[in-house]
Amino acid sequence: MTGGATTQPAAAQLVLARTKAELATARGALAAPVVLVPTMGALHSGHRTLLRAARALAGQAGAGQAAAGQAGQVVVSIFVNPLQFGPSEDLDRYPRTLDEDLAMCAAEGVSLVFAPSAAEMYPAGPPEVTVDPGPAGQLLEGQFRPGFFDGVLTVVLKLLHLARPDVVVFGQKDAQQLALVRRMVADMDLGIAVESVPIARDADGLATSSRNRYLAPAERAMALAIPRALHAGQARADVGSSAVLDAAWQVLRATPELTVDYLALADPGTFTPVLPGQGGAALLLTAARVGGTRLIDNVPVVLPAAEGRDR
Repeated sequence: MTGGATTQPAAAQLVLARTKAELATARGALAAPVVLVPTMGALHSGHRTLLRAARALAGQAGAGQAAAGQAGQVVVSIFVNPLQFGPSEDLDRYPRTLDEDLAMCAAEGVSLVFAPSAAEMYPAGPPEVTVDPGPAGQLLEGQFRPGFFDGVLTVVLKLLHLARPDVVVFGQKDAQQLALVRRMVADMDLGIAVESVPIARDADGLATSSRNRYLAPAERAMALAIPRALHAGQARADVGSSAVLDAAWQVLRATPELTVDYLALADPGTFTPVLPGQGGAALLLTAARVGGTRLIDNVPVVLPAAEGRDR
């Protein structure tokens, strides 16, 4: 299919690969650097931000810009990975909107989309060998969703082997996932640059997510307590860690309809809890359920050095 969008200086042919063999053939024709954006589809404005960042990393010019030298190309994977869903999670109802996703990819100058089936990715069924996420993968999301990061890292490693990118792009909303991918790429000597893109937010402040479409209007209003809580905590960073958590909890508890899995102030590399008196960069993270929808979000926090006196 071809895209006729205004965001790309010239219309680009978009190739859709449904099998590993088709991917290998199409990948061989791409110019470097190749930038991969792994997704589960149901693309939204946050994904569009990722695609535009990937295009910039590939050296492609945006609308109204002159091309500067040889440009690389962007690859997007669209795969709802069953390995990362628990038995009671939303695998069956997770939105699948391939036609709309392809239209966005074409409009944003993507060269190649890999959209395999589960049977194509796992022809013998669930793999017997998976990626162990290590200690950081057992905390927070790993604690509340056992096996989640094993599934994430396993599919990401497969996609990196299959697509052979020079760069891979992830969003910072999935901060723990991003950190674990960085660690896996480094520990496995994959030689791929891992780049991140800031969280995209809807106009009302809710972190943009494919799961937002599950929310009824009343549920969405309740879900807005999540970004409000994080920003309330962030605003108290100069006072110290206890003040950050207290301010965030105060907002969350004011919305009893939320079921909070966790609210944590964590080290951005190890995801271990920040200790009282510990200064420096941290992440304030939460996961909460609104009705049947589970949402995650985070904000960066810089705590004062030699804090020692939360007041």
